[in-house]
Amino acid sequence: MRFRHTNRHGFLIGFIDFFTAGIFLLFYMPLSGLQDEIEEVLGHRVLPYRKAYLLGIPTLFAYPLIWMARICQELKDRAIALGVDGPYTSWRHMVGWNTLGLPLMGPAVATHRFFNTLNRVEAELNRRTAGETAGPAERRAQP
Repeated sequence: MRFRHTNRHGFLIGFIDFFTAGIFLLFYMPLSGLQDEIEEVLGHRVLPYRKAYLLGIPTLFAYPLIWMARICQELKDRAIALGVDGPYTSWRHMVGWNTLGLPLMGPAVATHRFFNTLNRVEAELNRRTAGETAGPAERRAQP
């Protein structure tokens, strides 16, 4: 298993992050390994969240929202390529819920969908990795 965290609760993370004005993710992203997991899933390096957060201060936090929306769209594309069933996160979903969503709940709903998609993509990648490392007898036993 490459990815250990395939059951993150996005709604709670989004709810806490909203009330801490993004400071929660400043610590959660690097300490939980989320930044590294996103990079591994997407297949390329992404700007660290702490830099996106700092760039968000002069842009009234529009930059971190666009940064996250881009990651959501790439994650959606990756999920579709892997054959993971929807619903997916997307650029439109992230921006829409964070700007037009219900007060206080919009960011939590958007973050929930992001983590839901990420969890399913990571579980699929774990499943594929387990299939590649299994011996011939173990592969025949898998459904």
